[in-house]
Amino acid sequence: MPQFIIEREMPGAGKLSNDDLKGASQGSCNVLRELGPEIQWVHSYVTDNKIYCVYRAPSEDLIRRHAQAAGFPANSIAKVRATIDPTTAE
Repeated sequence: MPQFIIEREMPGAGKLSNDDLKGASQGSCNVLRELGPEIQWVHSYVTDNKIYCVYRAPSEDLIRRHAQAAGFPANSIAKVRATIDPTTAE
């Protein structure tokens, strides 16, 4: 299944409490259950003013539907074309 990186501009994201992050996670998971098994949240990276999420889904449209239903911005969505890491150099 295709993988996507979602950039969410969320000023102050790095200052969110554990309870805030838990609530956002619960909201996201609730919407994922409603949308069905075709969309999967892998993980997210929280920075000072943005959250970068990795999702698996058949289309960008389904990711946008998730963001809208969950109330999260999806400022940029990019399809992952390849994955590299230090072992790629070998």
